[in-house]
Amino acid sequence: MAKRKRLNPTVMTSSPGADPAVLASSPAMGVPVGARAPIADVSRDATLQAAFDDVSQELRTAREDGRMVIVLPLDAIDVSHLVRDRVTLDADDMEELSKSITARGQQTPIEVVDLGNGRYGLISGWRRVSVLRTLFDQTGDPSFATAKALLRAPDGQADAYRAMVEENEIRASLSFYERARIAVKAKEQGAFETLHEAVQNLFAAARAPKRSKIMAFTGLVQHLDEDLKFPAAVPEKLGLALVAALQADAKVYDRLQKALIAAGPRTAEEERAVLDEMLRESASKSSARKPKARVPKPSAAKEISPGLLLETAKGRITLSGPGVDAAFQKKLKAWLAQE
Repeated sequence: MAKRKRLNPTVMTSSPGADPAVLASSPAMGVPVGARAPIADVSRDATLQAAFDDVSQELRTAREDGRMVIVLPLDAIDVSHLVRDRVTLDADDMEELSKSITARGQQTPIEVVDLGNGRYGLISGWRRVSVLRTLFDQTGDPSFATAKALLRAPDGQADAYRAMVEENEIRASLSFYERARIAVKAKEQGAFETLHEAVQNLFAAARAPKRSKIMAFTGLVQHLDEDLKFPAAVPEKLGLALVAALQADAKVYDRLQKALIAAGPRTAEEERAVLDEMLRESASKSSARKPKARVPKPSAAKEISPGLLLETAKGRITLSGPGVDAAFQKKLKAWLAQE
């Protein structure tokens, strides 16, 4: 039997000017190792590339769908993208928020829309952005120079305004004036065709009586938005009374505007005193103009049958007495129906 020849691996030695990739390869079958990848390596690389593409696509989708928190420089955020619904900032609330962000950082992301060219329009989170900017100005700490955000893609201005209102309704209650004002401003911006549509859409989750009051306050916003210094402090009852006065007498607005200018209120309490006084004057003048109702003098009651008394006056007939029982009332209604 022929003796098998034993094959020994060839050991390559380096030579001056030799390619390191070739020196590190094996000349088996005349092709250096590394010049052609094995099938397993090709398959592995293709699988890794596919997995990388899937992850990249998922990250892009998550970012676009608002499921991934992104970090944005404060300078890239346009807070004037929408007219804000909050007229004033409560000092105590802002101090609490500032302490929370200082101690734990920003816990809740803001919501933004991509405006392109590295700019983002703020939808919700105005207070958080305001606090972050203040803290950065005060401390220079770079951790306050950015904001965590969720990217949104609202379907037009109306959807963006709804998102802002819903976020504030959940986190911090607005005054009736502020609610009405954002409805007026959203309509002015073209997000809605009518004020009624704006109120119905922006506050769709509110009960009908609440929406009715917001709608009433829009009249106050339209008349006095430029004149009131502390509109958010106008309570519900006073605001509704002012709306009723303005609707009853168009001259009330001129008198109220002059009174506010003359008083120059420096606090919400001083401004409210002016409004209260104007309401009293308006009610007094309205009462003076209203003619006194003439109460008809009734005639003496006469008994027209046992237990049945008849009393007459101009435009009125009254039946009374023990005879006016359920059976009598039923018969009377049937008789009147026939007539």
